[in-house]
Amino acid sequence: MKSQLPSEFRQRFGAPPESFARAPGRLEILGNHTDYNEGLVLSCAVTLETCFAARRIPGSVCTIRDFDFREDAEKNFDLNDIERPVKGDWSNYVKGMIQALRRRGFDIGAFEAGLRSTVPLSAGMSSSAAFEMAAGFALRELFGIELSNEEWALAGQEVENVYLGLKTGLLDQFSSIFGQQDALILSDFRKIAVLRTVPLPPGFAVAVINSMKKHDLVDSEYNTRRADCEEAARILRGIYPEVKTLRDVSPEQLKKAKSALDERVFRRALHVVGECDRVRRAVEFLDKGDAESFGALWFESHESSRVNFENSTPELDYLVELARSVPGALGARLSGGGFGGITIHLVKAEDAEEYARKVCAAYELRTGIRAQYYLCAPGAGASSEKIGN
Repeated sequence: MKSQLPSEFRQRFGAPPESFARAPGRLEILGNHTDYNEGLVLSCAVTLETCFAARRIPGSVCTIRDFDFREDAEKNFDLNDIERPVKGDWSNYVKGMIQALRRRGFDIGAFEAGLRSTVPLSAGMSSSAAFEMAAGFALRELFGIELSNEEWALAGQEVENVYLGLKTGLLDQFSSIFGQQDALILSDFRKIAVLRTVPLPPGFAVAVINSMKKHDLVDSEYNTRRADCEEAARILRGIYPEVKTLRDVSPEQLKKAKSALDERVFRRALHVVGECDRVRRAVEFLDKGDAESFGALWFESHESSRVNFENSTPELDYLVELARSVPGALGARLSGGGFGGITIHLVKAEDAEEYARKVCAAYELRTGIRAQYYLCAPGAGASSEKIGN
């Protein structure tokens, strides 16, 4: 996309861009909704990415062109009038990043920008974080901004928490920035750090199958789920004083304290506590090269999402059910916030294409929906550069 975007930029704006950045989407492998509970997550960046090119201009009005020609392909906004987001406006992610950088003391001037993306929208691969990070990194080059990668991730989270009002964690931005080629990353969201990389066993790939049921976390029950988790931690703190978040609760402790929690809050906690435990076990299995046990955790995770966290859908459930019946998958689960979007399937690389086609065909036969699939390998994290004429 890099070779294409600068030429499109020049054609539209009459001059070449001065900066170029790319940021990938991500896959949450295990650790569903654990990031805002200060827990552990196993994730990866993918090779699908958003690219953003920009150049400085005089005045205060910015123009952003989406060269993928989606609806409302061009946006204009005045830097003096971006305190509040405009509902349904995709440029909110850029405006929110500008606001986050202003709060950190950086002066952002006017610019023209163009973007292209291969990350599917509203699917659970975090097209929003890829957009935020690509835009932020392009502005970094344009205006000489110096921040640590951790602070860039926090700025991206701020776009969603503060500007858009969505109480998301840091997983999406962290994965997009810190992703490593051919490896998963283990992140600790209490330390706000990547602890280590974890290689996938050789010969395996991740098939991503999009249910085509869009999820929109702003309009979902995401914030309600977070409130339930915080309520569970508050009650458990009264029983176990060392508990700060659900990350600090063991499965055994939660079981003993079940009577102190109402059923819904207990089930929300059971999911998060279980996910943290599954991440720990997953790393042990991967270190031993035990792909079968690793894949079994994916099925276990999805069942917990379906029953305990209730962030699945009938379409996602059916895709996971197909993974149990169509030969080739070691495990499958919803990935990301849930409430629609994608499932991920751990498959042998040599069988991945045939497996994905069979699952999509069976899914369409049952639902009438033509699913999309992507065969993914872990990719490198975000990068940026200054470019000349």
